[in-house]
Amino acid sequence: MTEASKPRLILASASPRRLALLGQIGIVPDQIIPADLNEDPIPGELPRQHALRLAKEKAVAISGQNAGAIVIGSDTVVGVGRRILPKTETAEEAEHCLRLMSGRSHRVYTGVAVIDRHGELRSRVSETKVKFKVLSEPEIKSYLDSNEWKGKAGGYGIQGLAGTLIRDLSGSYSGVVGLPVYETRNLLTAAGYPL
Repeated sequence: MTEASKPRLILASASPRRLALLGQIGIVPDQIIPADLNEDPIPGELPRQHALRLAKEKAVAISGQNAGAIVIGSDTVVGVGRRILPKTETAEEAEHCLRLMSGRSHRVYTGVAVIDRHGELRSRVSETKVKFKVLSEPEIKSYLDSNEWKGKAGGYGIQGLAGTLIRDLSGSYSGVVGLPVYETRNLLTAAGYPL
């Protein structure tokens, strides 16, 4: 396939982490067009369903305006049991999340949806079990002072300081960062994107 006949690839996210993860597997989107959606959970929606729904909605929103392009939508949700933790905007929210996860396991769900040139949607959810150590007061304060929690699902980013607070991880590290590269690569291959 020549460069001219290669399909246009759009990432429906402004996340620098997702862009970097695509770069790790040799993929550079032609465009980055963030989908502007209401990301509030629907009442009764479980974390896995929420991540998948938002990934699909992001891909569909951008695909509708860009016929013939391949579009990747993705969303990451941190769940404690049936509860969806917020993308933290305040230190108070982040502290609440950290205290809730301290010494226990939670799950990180990252939904990925890819729409091919013909409008067919394929999707997957990556589920990763993460266990935090019991957090001391100085550790909580230090992490809050870092401001790394801003805008992060569950109030932390594993690729930063929070990586030192995690005792165990079972699943996809890249999924916790924001885009499971194994699932994404497979979805792009199925959508006809040359890798």
